[in-house]
Amino acid sequence: MPDIIINDIIVTFPFKPYPVQEEYMRKVIECLQNSQHGVLESPTGTGKTLSLLCSSLSWLLTKKAQLQAQVIAGAIEKKDFGGNFFKYLTSGLEKAAGVPDNVQSFGWAIPKIIYASRTHSQLSQAMYELKKTSYKHVATAVLGSRDQLCIHPEISKETSSFNKIHMCHAKVKSRTCFYFNNVEARKDDPVFKQEVLDIEDLIKVGQKHKCCPYFLAKELKQNADIIFMPYNYLLDPKTRRSQGIDLQNTVVLLDEAHNVEKVCEEAASLQISSTDIAMCIDEVTAVMQDMTKDSDQQNDFLSENNVQKDFTAEDLCILKAMFLELEKAIDSIELKNRSEGDTFPGGYIFELLEKIELTHGKEQIVVDKLDKLILYLTTTSTSPFARKGNALQKFSDLLRTAFNSSASIARHKEKVKRCYKVHIQMEEQKKNYKNDVWESKKTIKTDGKLISYWCFSPGFGMEQMVEQGIRSVVLTSGTLSPLKPFISELGIPIAVQLENPHIVTKEQVCVGVLSQGPDNHPLNSSYNTRNDPKYIASLGRTVYNFSCIVPHGLLIFFPSYPIMKKCRDEWQNMGLWTQIAERKPIYVEPNSKDGFVNVMNEYYQKIKDPSCKGAVFMAVCRGKVSEGLDFANANGRAVLIIGLPFPPLKDPRIMLKQRYLEEIRTIKKEGLTGQEWYQLEASRAVNQAIGRIIRHKNDYGAVILCDCRFENLNFKKQLSAWLRPYIKKFTNFGIITKELREFFRNAENILPQPNITHAQYGNIDISLPAVSAAFETTVSHSLKQKTQNNSATEELTKNSFDINMYLDESAKDKQSLKSQSAINFSACKLKDNQSTCELAKYRSEEPVAKRRKINIISPGINSYFSAPSTSSLKVSEINSGQNFTQNDKDMKYDKKALGKQYLKDVKRALSASDYKIFANMIQSYTQSGDFDELLKTLSNLFPPTGLLQHLFIGFQSFLKKQHIATFENYIKNFKLP
Repeated sequence: MPDIIINDIIVTFPFKPYPVQEEYMRKVIECLQNSQHGVLESPTGTGKTLSLLCSSLSWLLTKKAQLQAQVIAGAIEKKDFGGNFFKYLTSGLEKAAGVPDNVQSFGWAIPKIIYASRTHSQLSQAMYELKKTSYKHVATAVLGSRDQLCIHPEISKETSSFNKIHMCHAKVKSRTCFYFNNVEARKDDPVFKQEVLDIEDLIKVGQKHKCCPYFLAKELKQNADIIFMPYNYLLDPKTRRSQGIDLQNTVVLLDEAHNVEKVCEEAASLQISSTDIAMCIDEVTAVMQDMTKDSDQQNDFLSENNVQKDFTAEDLCILKAMFLELEKAIDSIELKNRSEGDTFPGGYIFELLEKIELTHGKEQIVVDKLDKLILYLTTTSTSPFARKGNALQKFSDLLRTAFNSSASIARHKEKVKRCYKVHIQMEEQKKNYKNDVWESKKTIKTDGKLISYWCFSPGFGMEQMVEQGIRSVVLTSGTLSPLKPFISELGIPIAVQLENPHIVTKEQVCVGVLSQGPDNHPLNSSYNTRNDPKYIASLGRTVYNFSCIVPHGLLIFFPSYPIMKKCRDEWQNMGLWTQIAERKPIYVEPNSKDGFVNVMNEYYQKIKDPSCKGAVFMAVCRGKVSEGLDFANANGRAVLIIGLPFPPLKDPRIMLKQRYLEEIRTIKKEGLTGQEWYQLEASRAVNQAIGRIIRHKNDYGAVILCDCRFENLNFKKQLSAWLRPYIKKFTNFGIITKELREFFRNAENILPQPNITHAQYGNIDISLPAVSAAFETTVSHSLKQKTQNNSATEELTKNSFDINMYLDESAKDKQSLKSQSAINFSACKLKDNQSTCELAKYRSEEPVAKRRKINIISPGINSYFSAPSTSSLKVSEINSGQNFTQNDKDMKYDKKALGKQYLKDVKRALSASDYKIFANMIQSYTQSGDFDELLKTLSNLFPPTGLLQHLFIGFQSFLKKQHIATFENYIKNFKLP
């Protein structure tokens, strides 16, 4: 690995860095050397994360060496220091060690680096990058929540994060968690420190050594040089406190920082309603009733309710009286505008709390009592569906947020008055009378009120974080432009700035504004025209034309889910949807997490299918796809931006944010106007969506801005700096058609083409938003997954297919499978007067003339296989119409090949965690023969009436003989084919 010297720091890089990478590292080191804050933009594909890690860690190691030299020099001068200075070198106790004052003034404590990104998936990707460097030996730690890290068999099954926390607290306090009890004894084990352990690695090591990964991570961070964590852990004071994060003398690297402003505002904001207060009263009353029962059974030491309590009856009475008084105070608030609500200054929250005698200083007493009540409620509940304490937790969070400050009371209240608004509106309850998921839920007003305590200044949270003793903050992303308004919102002094160009050349990117469709109708998705049938039709024809021109993957980003749904419905009615789908299969981003992984995997599989011309993926700006998924190489050759994704104009929070900015501008005579911020929100969402396709130095793609409003000079200025020089205006559709054809023809000739036919794709991570992964990384991750998802080894029955033998394929088998075509059920077409369809062709060592077509009965029960006991797998007539007579050996080969194909399709359809459940299900069924449990798990993984129905039905061939008839009846009850 080459060494380069940057600002007198030797940086070891995995390869000779590009000029943009050197400049980026120079700016990072400048921030750290001078203890300054910086904002650095470097486009996706320029090696930003790798450069950030190498430069910061090289500085840290240099800094540690300097500090050690200072201490050694001090020890030599002070003779009585003796041979113990190494002990004090690591402990940092200068005064106890007698280290000279000049050494102390140097700033003895060795800094730590905190690397923060938005999601755990992005952190895993950063840690993967670290493993490729020469700095992989540094002590690392990664912090996660119990949702990711808990391995306790009872707590990990709990669906509510809130309940998990308090159940964990109870077991830890009572020392009844075996995994937690092991942490103290095993925390110094070398296995935890020998290599970089990401979340997945930590869980595996924890399970192997019966040691809690969650608390192990907290122990590892004590001596770590670099700590990885989601940045809400840093920006949310409540989480920062609960995780025990000490920011003194730390360097904070905020990667993917384009979301920092929003996270800061949300972390400092909350809502509480009249219903929540009523629930608080109910929960306190429930505890009072428990205490009454306990007093009646005080001599019964075996009573279930005889639990040690850290509160008294008097505490409960005081809390209930407080909540009753608060309920009364909220009810007495008169709203002038009952339909939209009224807005009050931020300080109004203190006035409201003063009515129940909650003032600064007293809130901590109440918070402590609430925490004890919540712990009691969550740990004594007998049913996970009846767990309580959520409302009390919400009120506790309100107190923590409102009174959260290390500054003086007067200064804190002044900042709240400046940065906050209290919005009170009538509480709404959602009703869905038709019980139809496709119908919008109706809302009805109630007599209750909803109190929103909203922070509108990202600087409020950033200042609080920096005040904790942070040495330097570096905010970086591929999409921060324009920097000036971003910096003005942060509220902290930014001394170092950078807007890096991209490493791609003009031959690799084609960017243009398309203001009209092929029928010359203006393309404008503004509120006034987005529902115009002529506009929607013109947009559909535009998409169809691009689907004919763009090779491989075509991404389309809509401003919102309703607009995407409107276009889809209209195009289906017009027949345009079918026309587009005939050119390229269409995939649509789901509005929820459900099914997202499957849709993404299906899209990736379609792209690499050599028999297809690619695929279309329709998504939404600010959605799961636009925030981090990787569409490198053939996965995304063009992105169409359908309009400007403005936030909802009439949303109270949006309106108040604009009003807040106008007030600040009036006072400071600088900063964003409300309208400028509103436009900037749309531009940043566009920049994020555009960043999906150019993912590395040899990648290429087209960006088409399909809205005439992009011609506005203000919007062009707000696009990423690297993109602006390439923007062209296409005056008519003929010009852009010609331009694109030439662009792709030229790019295919001069740029290396990845072999998409045999590309491997890993599982998609959907922690909102999903992680961006490099193409090469995805390949290795997928291969890694295949070696980790093995479990069962025993045969099911003599007459059944052995699914276990396919869960752990040999390298030879894997190699042979590469040449097999994937089964595509959506593409199966029945021939006239036939009940079978050709699903797959399996290659063998036979001559071409003898190669068989294996046809499966479809769409009946035998989607993959027929009943194993009767071996009704049909090798149907070949072109001659004659039957093959199969011997046992041939049939065994077919079963094995089909079994492997089934496993491949299961792996594609399921996430890594679900596949482990699938494998464990097989092992359990093999050993116990518990058909009911198998059916339950199978239904959860592949809902019989869902998109994965074929995988549910196809499992029939792996059943024990005695369960086949029951399974067939189960299928008939669902009226499946």
